[in-house]
Amino acid sequence: MSFRVRLYLDLAPESDTFSVDVLGGLKQSPKSIPSKYFYDGRGSQLFDEICELDEYYLTRTEMAILEDNMGAITDRLGTSAILVEYGSGSSLKTRMLLDALPDADAYVPVDISRDHLLMASEHIQERYPNLRVLPVCADYSQPIPLNLVPTPGSRISVFFPGSTIGNFKPAEAVDFLSRLGDVVGPGGGVLLGVDLVKDEDVLRAAYNDASGVTAAFNRNVLIHANARLGADFQPERFDHEAIWNADASRIEMHLISREPHIVRIGEDAIELERGESILTEYSHKYTLTAFRDLVSEAGFEVDRVWTDDRSWFSLQYLVAGPRA
Repeated sequence: MSFRVRLYLDLAPESDTFSVDVLGGLKQSPKSIPSKYFYDGRGSQLFDEICELDEYYLTRTEMAILEDNMGAITDRLGTSAILVEYGSGSSLKTRMLLDALPDADAYVPVDISRDHLLMASEHIQERYPNLRVLPVCADYSQPIPLNLVPTPGSRISVFFPGSTIGNFKPAEAVDFLSRLGDVVGPGGGVLLGVDLVKDEDVLRAAYNDASGVTAAFNRNVLIHANARLGADFQPERFDHEAIWNADASRIEMHLISREPHIVRIGEDAIELERGESILTEYSHKYTLTAFRDLVSEAGFEVDRVWTDDRSWFSLQYLVAGPRA
């Protein structure tokens, strides 16, 4: 596959990292696979489909908040912003921002799926031919040396939509946000989506859609492992399950083994019992107060919060304080 847009940085994890992460998680009790490995090409496509589902309120609610508050949002980003997007995906929400920021200095999408990243970057470049598009293939859960230098009058802002911050455990979220503070520098900011605590039935339905797209997305992590590691997972041997953990204020996605069996990954044999779970994702939900307390630990202040009429979802603009 040939692309005209070239990578600004290629820091994609090597297969050894994939192997260490997957085997390490499967040898623990309870078993787990990191959610970042959902996103091969097929996984990214399936997630785009999830965003269109009736049950999945997050995307359309966030886009409505963006549309309804675009003037105030772009005031904070600045007209000549350098816009860095972590987990850029298909960049649909970014187009809304870039349409309202015709003088943006640069767009820097960061994603772990190289082909999907480059395809989305080409679409952005075609739509905004005068914009500098600088794609970065990397695992954004790790430090990334972007080395961006704002031009006079511009500032760096990170866009992190979709409530992806909820996929981190709270302590991990603090570490991640601290790294974003290093990226944006004093005077920079972060515009991010934060899903809010709400009725449990709404939450469960969003991750257990009737058409089974989320189940296919969840099982795709096994297909990805087969392709990358030569594993012999049989996805049909696993049921998708998403539960609400009220004590931890999070949705948990699991793959449940339907029967006892052994999965082989190279020379390793992983035994699974009937009913045994592989945890694949956390999705934490916050109150506004709890999230404000979390970001303060990372050296940020909440400058502005926008929500929908039902207070199901929030967009928040965080301002970085002086770095020690």
